[in-house]
Formats: sequence, structure tokens, C-alpha cells
Amino acid sequence: MYRFFVSPQETGGENIIITGNDVNHMKNVLRMKKGEHILISDGADREYECEITDLEKESVVARVIDVFGSSAELSTKITLFQGLPKSDKMELIIQKAVELGVFEVVPVVTRRTVVKLDAKKAKKKTERWNAIALSAAKQAKRGRIPKVTSPMTLKEAFAYSRSFDASIIPYEDAEGIEHSREVFAGLKGKEQIGIFIGPEGGFDRSEIDEAKALGIEPITLGKRILRTETAGMAVLSILMFEMEEE
Repeated sequence: MYRFFVSPQETGGENIIITGNDVNHMKNVLRMKKGEHILISDGADREYECEITDLEKESVVARVIDVFGSSAELSTKITLFQGLPKSDKMELIIQKAVELGVFEVVPVVTRRTVVKLDAKKAKKKTERWNAIALSAAKQAKRGRIPKVTSPMTLKEAFAYSRSFDASIIPYEDAEGIEHSREVFAGLKGKEQIGIFIGPEGGFDRSEIDEAKALGIEPITLGKRILRTETAGMAVLSILMFEMEEE
């Protein structure tokens, strides 16, 4: 079944009304008809199996058949703090992070970040990034739409993560792989985890020292040096496997 998203305020009744760009997609691309069943998510872990009862010019009406929690979500909320990369790499990172189960993506400006965004550009980029997150959530049949926040400084990102149960930061000079295995094993069962990934030039040593002082655990991902668009995906893949439940 195809999945569509609405806001929580649009649910709760016998029918759910879909509006916006999805209407044209349902009618003219998917060629959906009355009687077809679809899944509608409220973006907050609740999912509705519905039957299309009417396709109007600017809306689609769907009758609620069943309501249940989404089984597509990890029990642990994982926030990816991604050092802003050059060109359009951030779009790929967001897309793949959403597919791998990330809860939230926070673009971060670090000491070695090359990209410069003023307020106007940051707003436009953030809107674009959230549109990519929405599209990826639909494709991956997620139960929620991961949010992409406005860019933060690393100091702001560290402060943002203070309430998390744990945070990790891949770093080439971290202890050996056995230590990393122990750190990953210790994350199982945590409610909220942060992952800090540097930009193309990696983190400055002083930034790692600041992270360690705040209790953020440096880890290694092996003997190979990974690109910024690969490192986060590697960590998320490990965590998805560790946190996935039956």
C-alpha cells in the first residue's frame, strides 16, 4: 500500500482528508480510484489504514479502517549532527539517513566547514532539506517524518545534545575497534543518541577535546578514512542493526 503523511490535527475523525501536492500525485500519477486502500501517517508514530471514498479536485477523502502504531520506527531516537559538506552532499546524506531510521538531522557549522550560509540561504536550504526528508520517509515507509533543523554552530549542537542519553563522535585517532564495539553495545536500550560527524576536513583536535569534556565518546570506524557522506551512514547502519526489534 502507498503511504501518505498528514498532520496530527487532520486525524481523529472517521475520515482523513488529504490535500496539497499529494492529491495530484494520487490522481494523475498513481491513478488511484475509489475503494483502494492506503496508509496514512500522522508523522508522529501513528498510522491509519484507510479506504479512498472520494477523489475531489483539490482533496482526497479516505475512511479510516484501522489505527495502529508504526512498526517502521526504531525504539531509539537517533539525531545526526552533520558537519555541513560542500555542494549537494547534504541532500544525499539526509536521504540515506532517513532511510536508515534517523530521528532528526542537525546541520552543523564547525571550524573546518567551508560552506557559508547567510540567514536567507539557510532558510531556503532547510526548506529543501525537509522536502527531501519527506520524500525519503515516504519511500522508506517511515512512520514519522524526520526533521531537519536550521544549521547550528558546533557549540550550539553540543548544548542541544546535553539532554541525550549518549553521544558518539567518530575520530581517526580514537581508541581501537574493540573499544568502539563496546561503545556500540552500550548504546542498546538508550532512548536518545547523538552522532557527530565532521565536514570534509574532519574535526579540529580542540573540537574533539571539547566533545570529550562533555562526555561525548570518540570512536573509530576502522582503519579506512571515510568521507563525510559515508561516515554517518556507517554509524547509522550499525545502530539500525543493533536497535532493530522483531
